[in-house]
Amino acid sequence: MLPLVSVLTPTYNRLGELGELLEAVSRQTYKRLQVVVVNDNGVPVEPVCSLYPELDIRIVNLETNRKHVRARNIGLQYADGEYIMPCDDDDLLVPSHIETMMKHIEGADMVFSDAEIVNLVWQDGARVPAHRMEFAYEHDLAAMRLFSTFVPSGSLYRKIVHESVGSFDERVYHYWDWDFFLRVSEKHRVKRVPIAGVLYAFSQDGGNLSGQLEDMKPYLNQLSAKHGLGELPTKNFFLLLEEPEVQNRRAGTTVLWDGKPFRSRYAAIGKR
Repeated sequence: MLPLVSVLTPTYNRLGELGELLEAVSRQTYKRLQVVVVNDNGVPVEPVCSLYPELDIRIVNLETNRKHVRARNIGLQYADGEYIMPCDDDDLLVPSHIETMMKHIEGADMVFSDAEIVNLVWQDGARVPAHRMEFAYEHDLAAMRLFSTFVPSGSLYRKIVHESVGSFDERVYHYWDWDFFLRVSEKHRVKRVPIAGVLYAFSQDGGNLSGQLEDMKPYLNQLSAKHGLGELPTKNFFLLLEEPEVQNRRAGTTVLWDGKPFRSRYAAIGKR
């Protein structure tokens, strides 16, 4: 029997986006999946999840809003898989992604893939790309201590790594993913997969957490102190990508997405 992969997704009041993620998961060529949807005290997600009966979906409803890092940690308690794949509710995976990651994790404990950063906009009940760009950088651990190019959505790791590194660190909040990558890298084998199998929803309008620079600074300082990273800038994400040190790490990748929307069954009944 194939190993079970648990897709771990916190969500909060984004039923349309969650529907598209579930649509993407339903199209995966790797079928032995569990989806753990942690509803962080938002509107009920059952109307979306019930439309995908072929998926093994475990809904965890939180009685209070615990924020996304705590929600992930709670979701881990309900993940039965030997492997964990974190995925934000507004990101997407190409159909071959999980199968590809399962092939590449042989000889490693965590793998992360390249991505496309996509500005997705709603059009006729589905999100379509207004702009997309490749996000592919060499896996250089020393350089990753200065600027992380680890995309947590769609990454895959053995659940057992939590026994040595602990859970996601809620204290660093905005930088939980960078912190997790560094902690795993200290004790485990990590590989990059040079395929853009993840569609990372991100726009320059400040709607993402990464646009809240002033709020982020204390957490960045805490991350730096924890790992001895020195003084790190809190620049806009897209400006950081233009830094010479980051540009020098750019790498080739394989782009798979045909640009067509992942129209969900939720949209098919006139919802968004």
